[in-house]
Amino acid sequence: MGEPQGGDQAVDRAAQTYRDMLGFLPPRVQARLHVTGALDPAILELQEKIRTHALSPACFDDKTVQLLVFGMLMAGLSDAATIHGIAARRAGASWEEMQAVVSLAYLFRGVSAANRGADVLAEIARREAEAPAQP
Repeated sequence: MGEPQGGDQAVDRAAQTYRDMLGFLPPRVQARLHVTGALDPAILELQEKIRTHALSPACFDDKTVQLLVFGMLMAGLSDAATIHGIAARRAGASWEEMQAVVSLAYLFRGVSAANRGADVLAEIARREAEAPAQP
């Protein structure tokens, strides 16, 4: 399907928020923006407004928000944990903080979260090592 088409400014703005947070547009998000944006642009706009509101509480900085979301997703063994782990690192989270979140997920989810967490952290490190240097 490629990038969202049609020049819809709302879809383009939404896509840019993901690029700003992650450095790329995740494939599933790209599909949702493209398909839902074409079939039901009103629900897409509502989804993105709620997402923006929830991810931007006045009481937490971006790093804290992303670490919290990363931990929630880790505890649920969600593959989306990788995306929010990347966002946490881009927001300034250290490897020590990332491991502490994985350890907390382990405390309540068990060895599965510890195993998945190590895999996610290794994947994020691999991606960072392969990323082109920022000017």
